[in-house]
Amino acid sequence: MSKKKAFITGINGQDGSYLSEYLLELGYDVHGIVRRNSTSENQSTRLEHFESNIKTYYGDLLDQGGIERILDAIQPDEVYNIAAQSHVRISFDIPQFTAQTNAIGVLNMLEAHRRCCPKAKFYQASSSEMFGLTVDEDNYQRETTAMNPVSPYGCAKVFGYNIVRNYRRAYGLHATNGILFNHESPRRGTNFVTNKVAKAAARIKLGLQDELELGNMDSYRDWGHSWDYVRAMHLMLQQEHPGDWVVSTGETHSVRQMCDLVFGYHDLDYNDYVVQNPKFMRPEELPYLRGDSTKIRTELGWLPKYTFKMLMEEMAEHWVNFYKARNSA
Repeated sequence: MSKKKAFITGINGQDGSYLSEYLLELGYDVHGIVRRNSTSENQSTRLEHFESNIKTYYGDLLDQGGIERILDAIQPDEVYNIAAQSHVRISFDIPQFTAQTNAIGVLNMLEAHRRCCPKAKFYQASSSEMFGLTVDEDNYQRETTAMNPVSPYGCAKVFGYNIVRNYRRAYGLHATNGILFNHESPRRGTNFVTNKVAKAAARIKLGLQDELELGNMDSYRDWGHSWDYVRAMHLMLQQEHPGDWVVSTGETHSVRQMCDLVFGYHDLDYNDYVVQNPKFMRPEELPYLRGDSTKIRTELGWLPKYTFKMLMEEMAEHWVNFYKARNSA
């Protein structure tokens, strides 16, 4: 029996690397694209321990012709569109690029998919940022919650979400949206608040840094682990029919609570080291996100394995080990 083939955009990002690793464990033949100018502090190491087992190609979501040539050659069984300009705060600085990548990029992927491998199953990485300021009466956001985004990132993601649903109906594609709430890991870029805090706390403990500048300390997020969430992505594409599913832990924590936990891991008080800097505030803040993932739990049987405490302690430990290894080298 031939191996299933998966094609992943953003394969060298946090989610792409975990998804690749998971699919390899399941016996998949894994292919993916990277942008030639993709750089990140930890990006080069995300794939290194299994890079020889995957096939990567240079590509860009804005180059539909290039994507078509790759898909036509591979003929994948599953397509995971995870690539994006994924930083919400930065989307205010580069709104045009964010819209091109996160909206038109999705359309390009769908067109390439429709033309080259219409029988394949398609996954789109949608986002809880689409809900914006809207919260249901029970203080949760779910598949039926109205979308009211408050950032260029969220607005672009709403277009991507809707064009997936449109192509599903118009062309009969097996095209699915995963509405993922915040998900983190040691592989997260250090310009994201969770790994920014985890790295800084380790450096402060070791005397390598004096303080940490952050933006809004009182924004609440539903944070899970990327490893749990890529399992959900795969599970969605194993279904006979496509759909839209929220993926979340159902818990919400503030940036302040997160700092308390991570600095506490090092026996430090974050109040002694964290200062607020307005440059890290968004022009329009999103104060609260909390997802209701009842649908995917009941219909598909997905459950997260990581708690918030487990997630943040893993990230804190990663940076301790990173600097210990550097000092012993």
